[in-house]
Amino acid sequence: MGARLLIGLLWLLHWLPLPVLAMLGRALGRVLYRLAGSRRRIALRNIELCFPAFTVSEREALAKEHFQWLTRSILERSLLWYASEARLRRLIHVEGDVGLSDRSERPVMWLVPHFMGLDVAGAAVQLYGTKIAASIYQAQSNKVFDAAIRRGRLRFGRSQIFSRQESAKPLMRCIKQGSPFFNLPDMDFGRQDAAFVPFFGVPAATLLAPSRMARALGMVVQPVVAELLPGGRGYRVRFLPPWSHFPSADAEADALAMNQWIESEIRHNPAQYLWVHKRFKTRPEGAAPLY
Repeated sequence: MGARLLIGLLWLLHWLPLPVLAMLGRALGRVLYRLAGSRRRIALRNIELCFPAFTVSEREALAKEHFQWLTRSILERSLLWYASEARLRRLIHVEGDVGLSDRSERPVMWLVPHFMGLDVAGAAVQLYGTKIAASIYQAQSNKVFDAAIRRGRLRFGRSQIFSRQESAKPLMRCIKQGSPFFNLPDMDFGRQDAAFVPFFGVPAATLLAPSRMARALGMVVQPVVAELLPGGRGYRVRFLPPWSHFPSADAEADALAMNQWIESEIRHNPAQYLWVHKRFKTRPEGAAPLY
């Protein structure tokens, strides 16, 4: 019953003007920072590892700001799931070559790191593209939430999603048939198909699959970054020029190049990166845990 009430609340929130919703999200984010002890500690530890020169007060300030953006992103999924297509088109400001996947003779892989606007980018590729996009999602243990996420992400009819727990064969088949692939490359999924590659100087289990898949399927790789704009002014989604250097014959070198690019984007907008994820959970053999 609790999950249904929360989803009902999200539906109600989508009627609010975005500036009001943004203000509410930031206010609740200040509360969440105090209440979510374990996630707060993870965020502070990640920031300490990635920005060792920061003072304690600087780390805390960044973490507090992050929680406000994080809470905004949660509340504003109400818009992405329930607002009209016309309203979303007014709110989502797209920059760069959003139509690359429609014109390309080769399948396109969008590399989309975990910034707070991640779901906005997912909406943008459906609103401004014509091909059926493919993506992977983490199935939720709560069936009500899982169904709500699937409905929200599939509601435009221009996307298909595959659970991470399923075989990769259906996904590969879709890409071979021309579907662009919305790929989230920067989470710690353990040692399988990963290498320990520096991320802000810390060895991080980094997926080799983006490079290997792009090379095997002859894909064009286009990085995409989404951000929430201050004051409820909407969202910006940047479709950057496709990479000419990726993939190469060296998947580990590609993983390093990918991490370095993500680092550069984080430095431009550090508060909106997903610091509450245990990015360094998996450690090299014999290394001490970092959390």
